[in-house]
Amino acid sequence: MDTRPTFYQEITNMMYATHGDPISTCIQCGTCSGTCPVVEFMDHTPRDLIGMIRADLKDEVLASNTYWYCASCFHCNVRCPAHIDIADLMYTLKRYSIWKNQYPEGLIGPTFAETFVKMILSGGRSYEPVLAPAYIFNYGLQGFLNEALTATGLLLKGRIPVLPPRIKRLDNFRRMVGHIIPASNLVGEAK
Repeated sequence: MDTRPTFYQEITNMMYATHGDPISTCIQCGTCSGTCPVVEFMDHTPRDLIGMIRADLKDEVLASNTYWYCASCFHCNVRCPAHIDIADLMYTLKRYSIWKNQYPEGLIGPTFAETFVKMILSGGRSYEPVLAPAYIFNYGLQGFLNEALTATGLLLKGRIPVLPPRIKRLDNFRRMVGHIIPASNLVGEAK
């Protein structure tokens, strides 16, 4: 008998501390999907995704772009009659797919998220010049030049520091973050 948790249970467990079991309270009304401003870019609606999680369709969910296209506008949260934090579900699925290293090829989100976590763990703060390579080349030469001009202007005006900032007691910060996200493999890379 297999005692490993199902995909549905894994996602529910990741959300349990903050929201209980929101997936089982979904009434499949479709309000989230009808409200979402970016649903036309998603391969599955948020409602469909919740149904797929309930059906334990792990591979199909992890192959979906839905949670990567979530705009974090929280319209779905505000309008959900079951009061489900759907935006948090989308964040949970992002974390899970990065943790399992399973997501569709060609998305900016996973690379950006991994770069962000590594950067935060290395210095404790965000530093935009480190994040730019995660997405800047996806917009072609013109996009690259526009970003470079903007960054140069910000640098010259002192809006972007030349060197990345670091926080005090970085080891304490890394330990705290290690309790929140499964980033133990990233901590070693960030040092």
